[in-house]
Amino acid sequence: MRDLYIVAYDICDPKRLRRTYRCMRGFGDPVQLSVFRCELTLRERLRLEAALLEIVHRDEDRVMFCRLGPVNAQTDARVETLGRPFTDPRRHVLVI
Repeated sequence: MRDLYIVAYDICDPKRLRRTYRCMRGFGDPVQLSVFRCELTLRERLRLEAALLEIVHRDEDRVMFCRLGPVNAQTDARVETLGRPFTDPRRHVLVI
């Protein structure tokens, strides 16, 4: 079962910040600066956490996981914005 997470990070060093961004791209979609939308199984979340622990410095940086519940639940009811509306970055497969 996949859960929807918002993962936000605050990384102090520019080199670690770039590495964190590249790592996160493998697990989700960026929705704002340093904020990703990730659909993860428990195993994928643990893999992501392990990968991030190799990058971040625990005394200087922070990564926050916000679990929003099962992926198949309605996302729009859980995410509210001010300004530009949130658009779900779900990937669609197109076969030509």
